[in-house]
Order: sequence, then C-alpha cells, then structure tokens
Amino acid sequence: MKLKLTKLTNFMLIGLIGLSVNAFAAGGGKKSKGKSKPKSIAIPPKKFIDPANMDLTVNPGDNFFEYANGNWIKQNAIPAKETRWGSFNILHQENTDRLLGILNEVSKTTHPAGSLEQRVGDLYASGMDSVAIEKLGYNPIKADLERIDKITDLNGVITEAVFERTNGEGSPLFGFGVSQDEKHVTKHVAGINQGGTTLPDRDYYLKSDGRTKKIQDAYKQYIIALFTLTGSSQEDAAKNAATIFSIEAALAKAQLSRVAMRDPNVTYNKFAVADFAKTTPHLNWVELLPQMKVAGQDTMNVGQPAFFKTEDTLLAATPIDNWKVYLKWNILKGSASALSNPFVEANFAFSSALSGQKVQTPRNERMSSLVDGSIGELLGQLYVAKYFTPAAKQYMVDLVNNLKVTLGERIQNLTWMSDATKARALKKLNAFTVKIGYPDKWQLYEGLTITRNDYVGNLRAISIWRYNYGVSQINKPVDKTRWGMSPPTVNAYYNPVNNEIVFPAGILQFPFFDFGADDAVNYGGIGAVIGHEMTHGFDDQGRQYDADGTLRDWWTKDDADKFKTRADQVVAQYNGFTVLDTLHVNGKLTLGENLADLGGLNVAYAAFKKTKEGQSTKKIDGFTPDQRFFLSWAQVWRGSQRPEAAAQRILVDPHSPEQYRTNAPLTNIDAWYTAFSIKPGDKMYKKPEDRTKVW
Repeated sequence: MKLKLTKLTNFMLIGLIGLSVNAFAAGGGKKSKGKSKPKSIAIPPKKFIDPANMDLTVNPGDNFFEYANGNWIKQNAIPAKETRWGSFNILHQENTDRLLGILNEVSKTTHPAGSLEQRVGDLYASGMDSVAIEKLGYNPIKADLERIDKITDLNGVITEAVFERTNGEGSPLFGFGVSQDEKHVTKHVAGINQGGTTLPDRDYYLKSDGRTKKIQDAYKQYIIALFTLTGSSQEDAAKNAATIFSIEAALAKAQLSRVAMRDPNVTYNKFAVADFAKTTPHLNWVELLPQMKVAGQDTMNVGQPAFFKTEDTLLAATPIDNWKVYLKWNILKGSASALSNPFVEANFAFSSALSGQKVQTPRNERMSSLVDGSIGELLGQLYVAKYFTPAAKQYMVDLVNNLKVTLGERIQNLTWMSDATKARALKKLNAFTVKIGYPDKWQLYEGLTITRNDYVGNLRAISIWRYNYGVSQINKPVDKTRWGMSPPTVNAYYNPVNNEIVFPAGILQFPFFDFGADDAVNYGGIGAVIGHEMTHGFDDQGRQYDADGTLRDWWTKDDADKFKTRADQVVAQYNGFTVLDTLHVNGKLTLGENLADLGGLNVAYAAFKKTKEGQSTKKIDGFTPDQRFFLSWAQVWRGSQRPEAAAQRILVDPHSPEQYRTNAPLTNIDAWYTAFSIKPGDKMYKKPEDRTKVW
C-alpha cells in the first residue's frame, strides 16, 4: 500500500506469504478418486519431527540450527525462481497453487459487474493477457511522460508530484498517508515521512564498498534501460541516470536511519500545518494538503522534520530539467513491471542484482500475488470459504487464551520489575484484542471498478481507490475491525496503536500447527508465534504504548532502566553474529524481533509444560517432549538464502537471519540446556548467570 498504515510488527520474514495444504486449514483431506485403499495396507503416520531432516553428526550444543535442519538444507537447493528456500517458501508455493486454482476458476466465467468474483477474476485475467500487454508497449505511460515535458517551473514540479501521488502514479519526493494518531488513538492524522528514493535503504547511496558499488551500477543500468526503451539515446539515458542518482543520494543523506526510526517518539512530531509550512517555503503545506485531498486540517504529523527542510532546499537548488527527469523516472519505475516484456526484463535484471534470483517468477504466480496484495479481502473471501474451518479458529482462540494466562504469570513473577509497573503491564496484556483467520467485517472496496482489458488502468484504479479511501478516513472514527494483512498470508502481527495481535488463516498450517501433531510440535510452532506477537507488546517499541494503544510512558524510571539493561544484552549478543563472513547482524535494528523470539519461546514453553504431554517423558520418534518442542521451533526456520538476499536483509530486515532466530534464543533458556545435555565447552553454551532473562 502507498498509504501509511498503523505500525505493524511482523512475526516472520519480510515479503513472504503462503499457505500449506493440510487438514487444519481445509477441514479434512480430499477424497481420492476411484477405489479406496484396501484396509490391509497401513499408511505410516506423518513424522512431524523427522530425523531424516536432521544432521545428527552435529553436536546440538554447537549449532542447533544445523543439528535440527542440516540434512534438509543439503537436500533442498534453492529453486532458480526463489531468493531463499525453507519452510515459509514451501508454504508460499502451496498457497500460490491454491490461490491459482481459485483465480483460474473465477476468471473463466462471466460474473455480474461489480461483484466480488468479477473484480477478482478480471484483475487476474487482465494481468494474464500478455498478448494485449505486448501490443501496448509503453503506450499506457506515454501521456504521463509528455505531461512532464510541459513543466516550466518549480511550481509545476510540485504540482506534478501531487498529481502522480493522487492519481495512482507513485510517491515522488516524500511519503504521505493517513493513520491513527499515536497519542490520540481514536482519531486519524495526516502524516508526511521521508522518502523520494528507490534503493531499499539509504546506505545503498552512502556507502562505497564493492558490494554496494555493484548495486549502484546495476541501478544506473536499470535507469538507462528504461529510458532507452522509451526513446532516449544511450547518451541521454546515461545522463538521466547520473541526475537521478545524484538527487536520490542527496535525499538519502537527509534521511534518518532505520535504527533511529525504531523509537516512535522520534517519528511523532505534531505540527500546526501553517507553522511547519514556514520551515519549508517551497513546500507550502497549507496549499498542498488540500491538493492532496486533505482539506480543513490544522495539524499534521511530520516523521522526520529535518528531512523536509533539506528537501525544500534541494528543490530550489536543483534545475527544473533535472526534476523533470526525476519525475519521469517515478513514472517509469512504478510501471515497468506492468508494461511489455522488455520493461519487465529490465525490471527483473535490477531485482536480480539486489536479490540473486536466477529466473523470473512465472507470470501466473506474479499475478496471484498481485491480486492478493491489492484486493486481498475480496480474494480472501473466496479463500476462507474453501480452506478455513470454524474448528481452526476455535483452536486458536483456546491456545491464545492459554498463552495469555501464561504470560501474565510470568510478568507477575518477574524479579526485576516493580509491582506498580507489573500492574500496568498486566492491564495491557488483558486488554489485547485478538483477531484470528479473517476479518469479521470485510473490506468491499466500494466504488472500485475493474475491467478485463486494461491491466495498467486496473492497477491505477486500485491505487487511486486506496489513496481516496485513506484520506476519506481523516474525519471518521478509527475502525479497529480493519486488518493489515490478507487472510491467506502466512504471517502474524502485533499492532501497538490498537494493542492487537492478529493471526491470518494462512499461518495456521504445518510446521506451525497440525491437528495430528503432538503438543510439543504445536506449542513449539504456533505457540511460539502467539507468544512472539504477545511479547511485541512489551518489546523496546511496543512497551512504549499503553493498554489502549496510546504512545505514553507507563513505566517507572527504575524499571525502564532495568529493561534497557536486559535489552542491551540482547543487542550485544546479536551484534556478534555475521553472514557472508563479514556482514554483522544489526542488534539494534533487529532488537524488537529478537526480544519477541526470546519472549515468545519462553512463554510457549511454559504453556507447553502445563499440558499432559509437557509433563511426560514419553519419547516419539526417539525424542522426548522437551526435545520435540525445541526441534519444532528450529524446523520453522529451516532454510537457506542467496548471498545477495542475505546482504540486502542485513541492511533492511528487522528480523535476524534464520539460523540466529533459531539458535540465539535457545542459549538463554535453561530448559534447552537440560533437554539436549548442553555442557561447558559447547559452542552455544552460556553460563547460567550470563543468560538473558526479560519476559
């Protein structure tokens, strides 16, 4: 989405969505065609913890990730169309296959205009009509490029930037959206944020090492490729690339780092519109907000005030012709993947340089992701009707309640927190809103028209609809029934301003959960997910929001200092990890997710120990219940990634690499040491007094 939503803290990896095929989601296996199997043929039970996937030659105390997953990783190479491969990717592929079944079926039939089925089916069909798309070339954006050519002054540059934003053509110069006011959570507020760049992080512009230089060169070649495809000479296209990179580098230099923006108080800066406009004389917000369809507002939130002062100066100092090139680039990069094949290939070549992906994802899979990502609550209705059961939802309700009680007990028993702060923490925990499976009230996208023969037009219509919907909320009460993810998504999130934990239907699958699995497997999987999201309410960011979601300090100073001491221990631990030998995990960037992993696993284990199996010592497939709990956690994270993807994630991903998400929390959990007889001298061993205890 282009509009800023309320802050979501995700459980898993950025960008992955998916769904696996099992009885939990589908409500039972499919009936086989033909004759049934003779009763005399025994079907071996599924091994939820399979030793064949493990590398039993590895000492679990040296590298638990390799011990639990080593053989699986060796036997499962990364497919050419993927940048990484593991449990989440398998779920993603299975989910894609299911969604494609729905999309292929609904797109073959004529449905009443404006109906759910018509819009879902026709959006998919329009993207699959490659013949029509090839014939058009870049005709869908010719008028936009010609309009930019007519700009003569700075006012025209700013007017064009506003036009592109409000007409589904991208977000040049800065970010803009409407979201909950973090200090007045029943109301919406318009907000502006730093932006204007293309590369995934400001460091790609500011660093000069060999790996970064390679990305910069690939980016410039991408710019050259798109401009030449629209008629520019090679020489002019190269000049355009230099111009664009120069402008974006200046904007990147003015941006705050991802780590700095982890503090919500840093990005909450409420201004009177007229007052802030005085600090940016060329960006007159008194005039701009009404042009952006936000009328009658006397205040707004400015995420990074210093950025806009720099940008305002840059606007005046940069030649108009350079800004015209920049604005054309905004049109080109935003449309490339939807135009004819030469544009798509250029887009993929650049994406491949960033991620290491070897071949383009098949068109039908790209279109499936696009439909889910753009009108996901229409497609989601078709999905849950077929693949989600009331039994699944009820199981999650029961499990969430169990873990809430367990986390409450752990908070009550904390030795480092005062009774006063404990009482407020318990109040917040008890106020959690829990959303499971799919929305109680669906987003119907009223007024959104989708046609079968205009793919680019459909994409713009969706973007315009989303923009208009966002700004229409400015004078309305906050609707807390809304979701930030579509139902098929394999993910979960905590939303601090709503104080809610959300579990889409897509994540309720093995390896997270299976009705046929033992408690150890389910608690080590989905139980840890639930505990993770609950702990986000008390991580370094979430703890700054109170029970009703307001950004407000509810801690005593002494307790806050004690929390920070423990959090700093987690930062230091993760700072010591590397990928590709030299790239260090950023312990401050990943702190929230690392705290949630540690807390979630602790809470899930404590809840597991309340079950009958958790109190047993009976082995299954050679492993005790405690061992199966920790092995279940590890197999959720099994997988590998391409070097390019690993390097990118170190810069931009607030989640640590999978091997460290597996291993690092375990080193702080006493029960893991006991379960696998971890001893001094093992590489993962930490002395009891050095093990970090937070939640």
